[in-house]
Amino acid sequence: MKTNAWELQLWLWRCVASGRPFHPGGRRLAFKPPADIAKAAIAAGCTKCNITWQKLLVLGFLAGAYIAFGALLSEIVAGGLSNGTITAPDGSVWKLALPAGLVKFAAGAVFPVGLMLVVIAGSELFTGNCMFAPLSVLNREATLRGLIKNWSLVYAGNFLGSIFVAFFLAYQCGFFDNLPWAAWAATVANTKCGLDFWTAFLRGIGCNWLVCLAVWLAISSEDVISKIFSCWFPIMAFVTIGFEHSVANMFFIPLGIFVANNPEIASKLAEANVGSANLLGGTGWYNFLVTNLIPVTLGNIVGAALFVAALYWYVYLRSPLCVPSQKK
Repeated sequence: MKTNAWELQLWLWRCVASGRPFHPGGRRLAFKPPADIAKAAIAAGCTKCNITWQKLLVLGFLAGAYIAFGALLSEIVAGGLSNGTITAPDGSVWKLALPAGLVKFAAGAVFPVGLMLVVIAGSELFTGNCMFAPLSVLNREATLRGLIKNWSLVYAGNFLGSIFVAFFLAYQCGFFDNLPWAAWAATVANTKCGLDFWTAFLRGIGCNWLVCLAVWLAISSEDVISKIFSCWFPIMAFVTIGFEHSVANMFFIPLGIFVANNPEIASKLAEANVGSANLLGGTGWYNFLVTNLIPVTLGNIVGAALFVAALYWYVYLRSPLCVPSQKK
């Protein structure tokens, strides 16, 4: 059956406005349209705001650990590429100096495994809930009290999970005892702690805008492989660009502090002329919490709640798009 241009345009408008995920010929599409994504996100947010505090802590711990696994993989890959060497056939050692952009892309390419685990295996991630909970509150299907409970408990759980992986599965396992990985971990953490408040805040906005778009696309997907690709592209983008993710920083910066305050590793860093002034002693934890984590967290909240939740709620739920009528 032939479909003229007006019928196709009308069908597209109806898909966007009413959320019917069907092909004009009747075949079901493998994704949800935006209006359906918004409704599914609200339902998820309502559920999240009513989970018991015990389960929120456990699921938050898992999400923090999952993001930390992605961050750990990212550190191992990028650290190895940042200062690698190759041995020539004659026995001489050549330094492998890759362009900085390529190293950042490699880090971004492997980091998304963390969000894939969060989305598919199931857990509670603070940065994602900065979109889900406000959507449900705006639509009056969840309370502000439920939002505060969810955010606070999930944030605490994420912190515990990230710190656990940073200390026991990264630092204690000895992966960062030697260069170049120790240097990379210290450099990443030191750089993050050296950001001013405004820069960290803005980078937090950009990060969670992309993270929540990744979650938004994953909700649209109807199969696992689509969810994986939905997560990969936006997350790869934010890491490669250099935006700031509060939960990931709960891994990156504590790991750098552990490394920089180990006397044996610190001597190697000094020999390699790797600065770690922002990570040493008690000031390291102060710089982590006050200089980085607070502004990045605030930026993450704005990026998700304003630029994803509020805008999509306005477009698809508060004032839905109009569907044009069929021409006579």
